[in-house]
Amino acid sequence: MKITDHIKKFAGVTQFTFEILPPLKGQSINSLYNVIDELMEFNPPFIDVTYHREEHHYKDAGNGLLEMKVIKKRPGTVGICAAIQGKYKVDAIPHILCGGFSKEDTENFLIDLDFLEIDNVVALRGDALKNETYFKAIPDGHSYANELVGQIADLNKGIYLDEELQNSHATDFCIGVSGYPEKHMEAPSMESDFHFLKKKVAAGAEYVVTQMFFDNQKYFDFVKHVRAAGIDIPIIPGLKPLSTLKQLNMIPHRFHVDLPEALVKEVIKCKDNKAVKQVGIEWCITQSKELKDAQVPFLHYYSMSKSDNIKAIGREVF
Repeated sequence: MKITDHIKKFAGVTQFTFEILPPLKGQSINSLYNVIDELMEFNPPFIDVTYHREEHHYKDAGNGLLEMKVIKKRPGTVGICAAIQGKYKVDAIPHILCGGFSKEDTENFLIDLDFLEIDNVVALRGDALKNETYFKAIPDGHSYANELVGQIADLNKGIYLDEELQNSHATDFCIGVSGYPEKHMEAPSMESDFHFLKKKVAAGAEYVVTQMFFDNQKYFDFVKHVRAAGIDIPIIPGLKPLSTLKQLNMIPHRFHVDLPEALVKEVIKCKDNKAVKQVGIEWCITQSKELKDAQVPFLHYYSMSKSDNIKAIGREVF
């Protein structure tokens, strides 16, 4: 079922959803099943599965030369989605990136998803490679998320890269994109960020999932300004409970979001990560209840493929 249809089905009643990471190469899918099993009591209508692009590693090849090796540490997004839909009978939503994909790769990826009867995708630009300062598309790849959205929307119209195809099958994906309540780290201003979000919507995006935030007012202001910009598609809040002291610095650095001073003070008082995790749970419960009162369509939790803190939050909110 499409996300937009789920929203119509639940008609203002906030639902629980979450996102998982593919396991590291060499690990079993059972590690994911253990996480999902713990969270199915909240009846999620869908589960997001992230996609992780390749990494470039350099090894000494002798004679002063370096050999580049391309490694994918977390493969399996498509297979995991198929497994989730078969085992749990809920919608699985794969993320698809610009990074590391040519247009042909993208088309083939989408054809696989269509054959597996996957109805939704989240289209993202993705991050730069670790050895690059700024994102750079591969040859014949997309540089911006709106271009990727456009290709998916074209496939929904039966338009393939091979213009000579006749009587081609039209897919029917519901397309999600990302939104940034505190603006994308590369955007020079919030207004420019709204401009690029509008381009994604114009290309065919049907809903937005936000990056994590720890101050609900940031989300409410974001929704207000997005609506003022003429964007009327659903905006799903993304939440992540703080779980370690290290994240106090890592999250602002990695995701360019602010942590409220009240949260920072509580975390600083903690003697160990167990105490930090409890503070994070309690803060996220408060966030969740306020957002639920505001009748957001879903509360979407970034689980990082760990269930204990998300489960504790879910039991207090749902």
